[in-house]
Amino acid sequence: MKKTLFFLLAFSGAAVAQRYTTEVFSQVNVNANVSYAQNIDFLTSKFTNPANIAADVTEIKTALALGQPIPAKFFNPADPASDVKVRDLKMDVYSPVGDNATDRPLAIYVHTGNFLPPGINGGINGSKSDSSAIAMCEKLAKRGFVAIAADYRLGWNPLDPNQFVRRAQLLNAVYRSLHDMKELVRVVKADAANLGIDPNRIVMFGEGSGGYVALAFVTLDKWAEVEIPKFINPATSSSFIDSNQVGNIEGLNGLLNLYADNGQSTDIAMCVNMGGALADISWLEAGDAPMIAFHCVRDPFAPFGDGTVVVPTTQDDVVDVSGANTFMVKANALGNNNSFTSQTYNDPITLAARARYGVTYNYIFSAPFDTITVNTAEGLYPVVQPLSASLFTNVGAPWQWWDPAGPIASDTFSAGPPVITYHMAGLAGNPNMSPSYGRTYQDTILGYVTPRLINAMNIVSNEEFALNSRIDLYPNPATKTLVLNISDANLNIESYQVIDATARVVMNGNLINGFNELNVEGLTPGVYFVKVQTNEGESVQRFIKK
Repeated sequence: MKKTLFFLLAFSGAAVAQRYTTEVFSQVNVNANVSYAQNIDFLTSKFTNPANIAADVTEIKTALALGQPIPAKFFNPADPASDVKVRDLKMDVYSPVGDNATDRPLAIYVHTGNFLPPGINGGINGSKSDSSAIAMCEKLAKRGFVAIAADYRLGWNPLDPNQFVRRAQLLNAVYRSLHDMKELVRVVKADAANLGIDPNRIVMFGEGSGGYVALAFVTLDKWAEVEIPKFINPATSSSFIDSNQVGNIEGLNGLLNLYADNGQSTDIAMCVNMGGALADISWLEAGDAPMIAFHCVRDPFAPFGDGTVVVPTTQDDVVDVSGANTFMVKANALGNNNSFTSQTYNDPITLAARARYGVTYNYIFSAPFDTITVNTAEGLYPVVQPLSASLFTNVGAPWQWWDPAGPIASDTFSAGPPVITYHMAGLAGNPNMSPSYGRTYQDTILGYVTPRLINAMNIVSNEEFALNSRIDLYPNPATKTLVLNISDANLNIESYQVIDATARVVMNGNLINGFNELNVEGLTPGVYFVKVQTNEGESVQRFIKK
């Protein structure tokens, strides 16, 4: 019932945008584990011997310069023949089955995981194969997008007792992940024709730690921004990031970096944050890409307002950041979001978000920090979960779920007594966890995002508006017969589908140019969509069966 409700809500904006606001495709093709990049792996490499490092890097870069594959020893962490290790980064590409469009918008999904592998990060999730990542990419593909869930490099030490060391390592982990996403964007833009995407319409979704990456992607554009006081190493008076070692902001150059410029821009059109934060509010400037944010008001690890990032495994402080309640206000004030804030939205999901603006909630800290007020910022969806009795069991990601019997979920988190599994520990911070619960939140996210995304990226063209006007559909509502009248001789009809409100195809066939009657008497009363494939594109229109 909930899935159907959110499916219908997506049509409250503009019917002509049905392809992108709802699931008009019933099947998704997944091209899994496609290699998109190779780079030095800081999680498995040993950096204790400078001579070995120099020799290994020289061998790797020489092979690349000669157009040869990197030797196998560098990909095997257990092989003692090299100290430096390389990770082959892969992506899963989701696309709608039966779609002939060649200029589809691309959604890149950056997974969560605290920049560490699942289990080591203290949780169950943390890869492109997370249930939340798979489901969101499938939902986007069924709406007509191409979606990509991609690996990125991991590795830092959250257990180091020195806060400055933790901060330096985390900042570098984010920086490397940013480089990986920069490389991914360059690669997919170069391959846009094969992927069937418009390289100028790319949106990056970031979940949890992936949200930090997505926000950094659209805001970090000057070297001076990593030289602000909180990113300065007190022992050296220099930035925690050494560009001579790891490369510049675009992910190019540097001793321990293998990426090369392929001539493609890394600009993207938009970003969507789901539970991440902005490393520093000063990074956000006029002209940055539009952004939308979903953030749990009582998230204990990534602050909703201004606060401190906390290590999930140890609850230690790392660095001060700005959450969605802060950066969305600034993004709107700068005019960065004018492309979608200037439009009118009165759907129930938007109204639910606005109902929380200006509301003061009991907060997760003790007085005098025991309340927080949600700012009024179009594009901000504040997620309100009950206040937990324990700080770190407040819910921060209700859109996540996992298999309780999975290989990590069933592992021992604490030997006890009593024994606590990762699943049991995960439930403490997500007590209502289930596929249906998580999908409901994802439907809310997409119901809010897609109308704004369509406006911000100018996805629906005048030609698409005109195409629907050339195909008449009546009567509406229909009882026995639905007429499709195509009077334009230049419009060649290839096929049609009738799709119900759960995205299931219930009728299909061929049409002729002219007058067509469809027998809909046998359909269950309700809302349906007629998708007509033509030589000029795809038309989707809604009708009601009485």
